[in-house]
Amino acid sequence: MIIDLRSDTVTQPTQEMRAAMSNALVGDDVYEEDPTIKKLESMSAKLLGKESALFVTSGTQGNLIAVLSQTKMGDEVILDENSHLFFNETGALASIASVQSRTLKGNNGKMLISDIIESIRGEDIHHPKTSLICLENPHARAGGRTLSLSYMKEVFTLSKEQNISVHLDGSRIFNAAIELEVNPHDIAQYTDTVQFCLSKGLSAPVGSVLVGPKEIIVRARKWRKALGGGTRQIGVIGAAGIVALEDMINRLVVDHDNAKELALGLKSIVGDAVSVENTETNIVMLSARKLGFDAANFINLMKLSGILANAQGKDTVRFVTHRHITKKDIKQTISIVKNIINKK
Repeated sequence: MIIDLRSDTVTQPTQEMRAAMSNALVGDDVYEEDPTIKKLESMSAKLLGKESALFVTSGTQGNLIAVLSQTKMGDEVILDENSHLFFNETGALASIASVQSRTLKGNNGKMLISDIIESIRGEDIHHPKTSLICLENPHARAGGRTLSLSYMKEVFTLSKEQNISVHLDGSRIFNAAIELEVNPHDIAQYTDTVQFCLSKGLSAPVGSVLVGPKEIIVRARKWRKALGGGTRQIGVIGAAGIVALEDMINRLVVDHDNAKELALGLKSIVGDAVSVENTETNIVMLSARKLGFDAANFINLMKLSGILANAQGKDTVRFVTHRHITKKDIKQTISIVKNIINKK
């Protein structure tokens, strides 16, 4: 039996999702005639406290469209150097959006306010215009760490003073809301646009949603078409997204509990190679280097025993809990890691 802890993107749709997909009312969404997608977008906007929403095929597409809709060619975007938008989205900011990235060193995804202020360009013929600040909450490469509401408010207040937009990569925003014990719209209020994924912990098979002001979403819809994201009877997929929003958000707390149990169990074996305190959502980071391993080698040893995980660089192993991971799986993973350590 395989225990797949590589990502929450491996989740399978529920039976309720499959039934909803089978019976979905559909229409041509390019003509804005798909009733199921319209319902999903309306639900999403309301849930995040925004005026409008747009279904997109992926979080990467949603992030790119958000940038395209709030910048012009040659503008500059401020973002964390380890953000998904900069690190894992194939250089699309440069190659497609034609904007310059001003990357800042963050602490668990949190850029210093003073660094943001210093990075905002003034009026100078030699400089690009700073048009957008991008945040990520929770921050994937920081191990699912969250940004506090007070921090987000500070960034948003600064951005409005400088007439700059804020986009949030909120792929796992519902995980952040659970950890922070707030409503999702409490996070989204300190942004202009938010992208969130239906296909991670929420278990839908495909799709993300971009939410924001109506005028931005109108531009976003056109950019989606330009990127080949205009779809026809996509309500077949959107139906699963509706079930995800209705039924799957509250159960994410189980994934958080399992992640903390995994972190505690691993810490009892590997000590400070794992931080329980830093395990806030559904991601656990293990320093293979501190154990004398290369991350790729450690992952291969786990794979021989049926445990799948991902490497983050050469030194770190990342485990992600999700709906298909049980308490039994957590215990087995801890046991297998212990055996690997003992055989070294």
